[in-house]
Amino acid sequence: MNINGKAFRTIWVKSDDEKVIQIIDQRYLPHQFITEDLCTVDQMATAIKDMHLRGAGLIGAAAGFGIYLATLEAPKDNSFDQFILLAAEKLISTRPTAVNLVWAVNKQMEAIRNVHHISDKINIAFNTANEIADSDAEYCRSIGKHGYKIIEEISKNKNGATVNILTHCNAGWLAFVDYGSATSPIYAAHKKGINVHVWVDETRPRNQGSSLTAWEMEQQGVPYTIIADNTGGHLMQHDMVDLVIVGSDRTTPTGDVANKIGTYLKALAAKDNNIPFYAALPSSTIDWQMEDGIREIIIEERNGDEVKYISGLCEGEIKKVLLTPVNSKVANYGFDVTPARLITGIITERGVCAANKTSILNLFPEKK
Repeated sequence: MNINGKAFRTIWVKSDDEKVIQIIDQRYLPHQFITEDLCTVDQMATAIKDMHLRGAGLIGAAAGFGIYLATLEAPKDNSFDQFILLAAEKLISTRPTAVNLVWAVNKQMEAIRNVHHISDKINIAFNTANEIADSDAEYCRSIGKHGYKIIEEISKNKNGATVNILTHCNAGWLAFVDYGSATSPIYAAHKKGINVHVWVDETRPRNQGSSLTAWEMEQQGVPYTIIADNTGGHLMQHDMVDLVIVGSDRTTPTGDVANKIGTYLKALAAKDNNIPFYAALPSSTIDWQMEDGIREIIIEERNGDEVKYISGLCEGEIKKVLLTPVNSKVANYGFDVTPARLITGIITERGVCAANKTSILNLFPEKK
């Protein structure tokens, strides 16, 4: 995608040094565009855990590059494999809800497991990390192609009038390697000349909507309006929302979707107002081992300071401000699970399906 007219991915290998992985440090957006160099698996683990980067697909790609960095760091002797195993455990422990992370680590471990020479393991880890990143971008591009048709149909039914789309959190290209999941159909529709407008939930407590999604929309020239998280229901009641599209950090093959906290409430409001509600996600986000998302998906509980404090631009500097009484107790659940019964459909790289096991497995018959 574009930043001030220049194409970027969210993660890439430094052009003049393959031992360095570069990322967009999202902590400073939208006020400052800063890239960060990552040279060790510890640095990558910190970047994932402390959300220098975030989003299901991007976490997966970062984990893939994290294993590659571990192969560069590991002692070049009999302890090499043990070092990589510990690095894998470290990366997996950083964010428990997003399944892409585990998927990417396992893909790397499988790729290098049966190779005997350390130099070959390093080369395979490098190539596999790039394949993970490239496939994530391609999957998201395909999600846009399939999801575009939903927006196009609504536009036709409205005789070309603006299609109002509500989204929650950031499932844009900043959450993936490129294109995004929930935003990819929006970008595709906008590029093809369909009139779209995006209601951007601010998405407390980390404000990924008002800081990241809004910044993305501005960079791509897509009309948008930021709203407080509790505004969506009102807009739906007054026919101001035509479609809801969200992303996912983990989805069960039965159609339950874990996404940023507050998604479930949007789904309830959409259901009550007969508004289509879609989750857009690459198949790497599907946890094929789970059946019941509400009971089985581990919901990450994050530091309470994310709720108590807010940061923003003040007199040219990014400053942190306390919102609550100093000693307030805080519960900070990062995600909730939207049950399949509230979801109109799931948009994947292979097409759109209903949120049920039969329909999902029809798209992915190799998982039967």
